[in-house]
Amino acid sequence: MLKISGESLKGDTPFGIDPIAVNYLAEQIGEASTLGVEIAVVMGGGNIWRGEAAESRGMDRATADYAGMLATIINALALQDGLEQQGIDVRTQSALQMQAVAEPYIRRRAIRHLEKGRVVLFAAGTGNPYMTTDTASALRALEINADVLLMAKNNVDGVYDSDPNENPNAVRFGTLDYMDALSRRLDVMDSTALSLCMDNQLPIVVFNVFDPGNMGRILNGQTVGTLINGRD
Repeated sequence: MLKISGESLKGDTPFGIDPIAVNYLAEQIGEASTLGVEIAVVMGGGNIWRGEAAESRGMDRATADYAGMLATIINALALQDGLEQQGIDVRTQSALQMQAVAEPYIRRRAIRHLEKGRVVLFAAGTGNPYMTTDTASALRALEINADVLLMAKNNVDGVYDSDPNENPNAVRFGTLDYMDALSRRLDVMDSTALSLCMDNQLPIVVFNVFDPGNMGRILNGQTVGTLINGRD
């Protein structure tokens, strides 16, 4: 399972979708799929809309979150098109009913698509407000029996003890225990998602998706970024 943040799709632009970034991500996913690995992707939407920010300006939180789900569908359609231009068979499933542009999320259908070698894009998070796309990525990974959750970051190559963009002396972790990540409140994913992974022993790899070939190296068993699991 690959979690792609909306920030990754905006590339060098201040917001929205950068076609260059979309094509790059499609190429990386395409190269990884040639290894014979089943790949599913959960899309974020922060490049277009953030529910928490809208709530802080007075918008009803549930309404703001539903708007954010629509943003993830836009991103999924953009990546779907990029993958199809690479000749990759892809299906988009949405947790919100939107039959004109995406299949409804059906667990067994998603698994069948993966078994047939298709890349599956999961959009609209869990379909519920107050749940982040991080939580959606953990949930969907468990539902499809994924072996690992890959957290694709933009310009961050792992988990650090402090913000590396603000602290030049920040130290990157090679491996990290779930409980350490929770107790230190490290910026990995929200606590609900991290707890879900911990409770089900789903390993997490945090890596820089814009370092070419990183995804393929991870899938080939090489050490890249930070591995979070139940061992020190």
